[in-house]
Amino acid sequence: MSIPMTGTRRIHPPFRCDIVGSYLRPETLREARFQFESGEISAEELKVIEDEEITLLVNKQKEMGLQTVTDGEFRRGWWHLDFFFGVQGTEKIGLPTAGIDNRNRAESFRVVDKISFGDHPMLEHFRFLKTLAGDRVAKMTIPSPALFHFVQSYNGNDVYDDTEELYLDIIAVYREAIQAFYDAGCRYLQLDDTTWGTLCSSRHRMLIRNRGQDPDQLARDYVRLINESIAERPDDMVIALHVCRGNFRSTWFAAGGYEPVAEELFSHTKVDAFFLEYDNERSGDFHPLRYIEDQFVVLGLVTTKHGGLESKDMLKERIAEAAGFVELDKLCLSTQCGFASTEEGNMLTEEEQWNKIRLVRETANEVWNSSSV
Repeated sequence: MSIPMTGTRRIHPPFRCDIVGSYLRPETLREARFQFESGEISAEELKVIEDEEITLLVNKQKEMGLQTVTDGEFRRGWWHLDFFFGVQGTEKIGLPTAGIDNRNRAESFRVVDKISFGDHPMLEHFRFLKTLAGDRVAKMTIPSPALFHFVQSYNGNDVYDDTEELYLDIIAVYREAIQAFYDAGCRYLQLDDTTWGTLCSSRHRMLIRNRGQDPDQLARDYVRLINESIAERPDDMVIALHVCRGNFRSTWFAAGGYEPVAEELFSHTKVDAFFLEYDNERSGDFHPLRYIEDQFVVLGLVTTKHGGLESKDMLKERIAEAAGFVELDKLCLSTQCGFASTEEGNMLTEEEQWNKIRLVRETANEVWNSSSV
C-alpha cells in the first residue's frame, strides 16, 4: 500500500518522530545509584552524577535531531512508583519476592493518609531538564491517575472507605500536579498507563471479575478520572496518554488488542494524543482506531524489547494501514515504549537504542516528506 506524501510537519507536540521518554541508564549512573544505596556516596554526590548524565543524554537527543527531549527518567528506579512515592499520604511497601530473582526489587505503594501533591521532588527534576532543553520541547512523563487508583486498589488502605472520596482526591492531586508542572515550564506532559493494557487482556479481565469488579465499569471510571484530572489544563499544554502492556527488562504482562476498551477509551478520553503499542501481535490490529475522535495517534511500531531493527518498508506499510482508520496527518511514529521503564533497562545495547531512534526519525522524515519532523 502506498502512502501519499503530504509534506506536513509538526511544530507542536506530538511530533512526527516522537519518543516515549525513558532511556537505558549508562554504567556510570548505575554504579552511582548502587553506591548511594549502599551508603558509599551521599544524595548530593548522586545528584551531581545524575545531572552530568542527564546533560549528556539531552545533548545526544538533540544530536539525533529530536524535537522533544526528556531526562530519560534517570533519577527514577521505577517509571511509575517514584511519582507515587512522592505524593503526600503514600508510603513505599515491599512485596513478596517468591520466585523473583534476588537482584530484582519487588515494591509498590500504599495510601496511609489523605493524599495531596505537595512539594513533589519531580518538579525540581523537570526544572533542571527545562534548563537544558534550549529550543527543544522538554517533555515530562508521569503515571496516570487511573494507574494510581488501580495500583493502590491491590494494596488496600485504611484511609478511604468511600471510593468516590478517593476518586476526588486523586483528581485534586493531578490537577495540582498539572498546574505545578505547567508553572515550571512544562508544555508537553505524558501520562503513562498500564491499566488499559490490563483491561485489553481477556485473562486479566477475568481476574478482575474474580475480584468482584466489572472491567467495563472500571474503564468508564478511569476515563472519568483522566478527564477530570486534566480538565483545567492550560490551553497551550499538550497532554498525551501512553498505553503499555508491560516493559520490565524486555518482558510484558498483558496481551490483547484494544477492542475491549476502544470505544470507551478512544471516543471519550479528552487527551490530545494517544501513544499506542503496535510492535507485535500482542497489540492486535488497527481496527479499534475507528473510534478515535480528533486526537493524534502516535504509532509505537518500533519495539524496544530487543535490538533488532525493523524494516523501513514494513513500517511504512503499517503506517499506511493505520491511515485507513486515522488520517495520515493525525498519525506520528515512535518506539512502542521507553527503553528502560525501570532502572534495570531492556535487553539491548545503547548503540541499538540509538539505532532505533534513528530508524524512527528517518522513517518519519520519509513518510511525511519533510526534512524536519
